[in-house]
Amino acid sequence: MPYVKTRDGVDLYLKDWDGGGRPVVLIHGWPLSADSWDSQAMALARAGFRVIAYDRRGFGRSSQPWTGYEYDTLADDLADVMAARDIGEEASIVGFSMGGGEVARYMSRHDGKGVVAAALVSSVVPYMLKTDDNPDGVPREKLEEIGERLAADRPGFFASFFRDFFGVGTLLHPVSDATLDWAWRLAMQASLPATLACAKAFGFTDFRGDLPAFDVPTLVLHGTGDATVPIAASARAAAAGIRDAQLVEYDDAPHGLFATHGDRLSRDLITFLGNPEKGSVVRANESFIARPDRESLEAE
Repeated sequence: MPYVKTRDGVDLYLKDWDGGGRPVVLIHGWPLSADSWDSQAMALARAGFRVIAYDRRGFGRSSQPWTGYEYDTLADDLADVMAARDIGEEASIVGFSMGGGEVARYMSRHDGKGVVAAALVSSVVPYMLKTDDNPDGVPREKLEEIGERLAADRPGFFASFFRDFFGVGTLLHPVSDATLDWAWRLAMQASLPATLACAKAFGFTDFRGDLPAFDVPTLVLHGTGDATVPIAASARAAAAGIRDAQLVEYDDAPHGLFATHGDRLSRDLITFLGNPEKGSVVRANESFIARPDRESLEAE
């Protein structure tokens, strides 16, 4: 059955694509589902990894409970998925955008059980909100506006949101109209309570206290042109606060790297994770991807 039941009785839909090797758990961003990872999941499985991707509670094909959308519960959901699928002690966990918060909270709340490597992709970690001690964050009124616009016109909000998400109007080769429509449909699958509560969670949760719990090699990937989660308050701060982190910046790239720079993202994850065979050691300490030159960017 493609479902896992959490400790509080919520059914989470998942995909388990077994390439035969070490497990990689992919955690999607807001307001999407596990389907947003399909290109990377295919590449990882073909490279020999076992890939698990699940729909967050309230999103995609998972149950839509009224509660449980704060990060402690979401990290518990991740722990329940890992336990139910018998992932063991050699897992890598990868979080995109909001999913980066689940990675961070799992590392602190569950002591990183079973994790040998982590990756944060366009992640909200460590803190989105602009405060006196987080001056590069997003102003409170802008974060609160997300909820207001969602409540007023969710379909209209997402139609505009995904244009910024994928860099339409800023990239030389933006995503297709079909990709925008696909993302919009994924977003509209989610329940409204989940969509609103999770927007509050990722916008106002402070993960700075979770960073010391990252005691495994960590890859941080982020676009310098990300208008959804600005890089200064997120990836650069996360890489500075995580002991064994490598930061790779995608020049001028927007938020939705899984679509706009999908092939490169897949390559970087596979290179970081190294040999998929069980019992192998990830290549996370090697400086494997220097800042790409202009030719490689144009090829993307």
